[in-house]
Amino acid sequence: MIQRSAFVLRVKPDKINAYVEAHRNVWPEMLDALRGAGIRNYTIFRSGNEVFGYFESDDLARAAAQLEGQEVSTRWQDTMAELLEERVPDAGPPPLEEIFRLD
Repeated sequence: MIQRSAFVLRVKPDKINAYVEAHRNVWPEMLDALRGAGIRNYTIFRSGNEVFGYFESDDLARAAAQLEGQEVSTRWQDTMAELLEERVPDAGPPPLEEIFRLD
């Protein structure tokens, strides 16, 4: 069964261009780590300095645990922490509560 997750992050206003650029050029090893953890259909949208992310996995808990143990994920989160108002945990951002879905 597909599990969905979504999150909202606030980027420092003076760092939004760097955040956008980083996500236009995500490190290949980070992309491999995401795919290896079973993450797919990962999309990030922007409104001002807020970003909304969405992704899917067959097992979100397993994916989070796998990413948390990846050195590249820690390096990526360290890099993004300089751009965000609050650091994201290595296992990923806190998910939003799903309240409606139209399949």
